[in-house]
Amino acid sequence: MIKHIFFDLDHTIWDFDRNAEETLTELYAQYQLESLGLRSSREFIDTYTENNQLLWAEYHLGKITKETLRSERFSKTFIQLGIQPSHIPSQFEDDYVRLTPTRTNLFEGSEKVLTYLQKKYTLHIISNGFKESTLTKMDKSGLNPYFANVIISEDVGVNKPDKAIFEYALQKAAAQKEESIMIGDSLEADIRGAQDYGMKAIYFNPMNKEKPEDVLWQITHLEELLNHF
Repeated sequence: MIKHIFFDLDHTIWDFDRNAEETLTELYAQYQLESLGLRSSREFIDTYTENNQLLWAEYHLGKITKETLRSERFSKTFIQLGIQPSHIPSQFEDDYVRLTPTRTNLFEGSEKVLTYLQKKYTLHIISNGFKESTLTKMDKSGLNPYFANVIISEDVGVNKPDKAIFEYALQKAAAQKEESIMIGDSLEADIRGAQDYGMKAIYFNPMNKEKPEDVLWQITHLEELLNHF
């Protein structure tokens, strides 16, 4: 009998890629990056997205720090696209971090699903996102009323998939493993992290990637949760 549902935030409820793209398109024009030699905003965004995903994967596993992630994701992108380090805009990362969390694009069906689930279960967030950004996203997107607790890895001192963050989250929620389930997009951080801790998990897979055999349940659209609960 499930009583508590724990959600990841970025790439699961809050549409990270769409919100980031809106911000980067705005900053591409503001900083006149074409004049630096960048051929298109699309190439810039795609290159950044690839670098950011690789760095976040390392951050989840504790291989790099928050500071390294923030310093390298744009520097790598600019250098890969042929921009000399001395020409990289020094305030670009700061402007990106300031603007992106204020965007409010959620995955389709988010509010409908959360409204339905909130009536039957206690909902929580477990996020590896940076604290200030996570709190801003929750506030600006109107998500706070849905969730009893927002557990952020920076507060706990460890990231998903570390078992300690799941243990902390359940203690804070006064929940038991057997009555809890994790929903998220990251196989390593959300799904295997929860499963290794002894929790059930549902893989949010909107790109419909091949599902690994060790993943028991998956959805490709959030509204599929209405059939699960």
